[in-house]
Amino acid sequence: MSHTPAHTLEFKCHSPQNGTHYRVLVVAPDAHREPGPWPAVFFLDGDDQFSLAVQAYRTARKEGEIPPLLLAGVGYGASYTRPGNRRQRDYTPTAMKGEPGTGGADEFLDFLTETLWHELAGRYPVREDARGLAGHSLGSLLVLHALFKKTPFFNRLLASAPALWFDDRVVLDHAARLREKVKKLPARLFLGVGAKDTPSIRADLQRLEQQLAANPFKELKVISRRFAGHDHYDVLPVAFRDGLHALFAGE
Repeated sequence: MSHTPAHTLEFKCHSPQNGTHYRVLVVAPDAHREPGPWPAVFFLDGDDQFSLAVQAYRTARKEGEIPPLLLAGVGYGASYTRPGNRRQRDYTPTAMKGEPGTGGADEFLDFLTETLWHELAGRYPVREDARGLAGHSLGSLLVLHALFKKTPFFNRLLASAPALWFDDRVVLDHAARLREKVKKLPARLFLGVGAKDTPSIRADLQRLEQQLAANPFKELKVISRRFAGHDHYDVLPVAFRDGLHALFAGE
C-alpha cells in the first residue's frame, strides 16, 4: 500500500449491500478557512492510489486551478492482489466467463451512493450537485459503468486508462443501449491515457471517444487527454491532476 497522506482521517465503513468492510481515507478542506459546501470526489483503489490523488489535488490547489474539494479514498486495507482486496469483484459490471468472482459493480455502486455518500454527508458539508468518482484501469471501468446509468448519481467522472477490454467491451454496449433510451446525460467526463500505454488500451479508449462523438448525449461534456511519455503505471499523477482541473476548474 502507498503511504497515507498527511492530515488524513481514516475510518471503516460497513456495506450492507455486499457485506464488506471498507477502509475510507478522507482529506477535507479546513472548514474555518474554506467553509463548505464542497464538491466531493471518491477515488477508487484507495489503498494504493489515494496518496497520488491527494498529491495531484494539492499541486492543483497551490497553482490556484481548482476550488477546495473533499477527497475520499475507498479501499480494503489490502493492496491490489492481496487477500481482502475485492476490486476484481467490485469494479466489474458483469460476471465474465473464466473470471470467477466478477460482476459485483452494482452492489458496490449502491454502497457508494446509498451508504458511504450519506456517511460523508453526515460528517462534512458536501455539495449534492457536484459528485465525483475517479479511478484508473479497472477502477475506471467502474467509473464508466457508474456514468452509463439512466439516472447516474455521479456527475463528475475521471477515467484514467480504463480497462474497456473487460467482458468483450461490455461497457461500450451499455453506453450504446443507454443512448437508445435517453438523449441527455448531464455530466462531465474526463478520459486520459498515457501515450506509451498498450496499443489495446489506447485503441479501446479511442473506440469509446468515437462512439460518444458519433451519437452524443446532450449535456455530456467529454474531455480527452493523451499524456506524452507516460505509460499505464506512471500516468496517474498527471491524469489525476489534469482530470480534477477539467472537472472542477471555475467552480
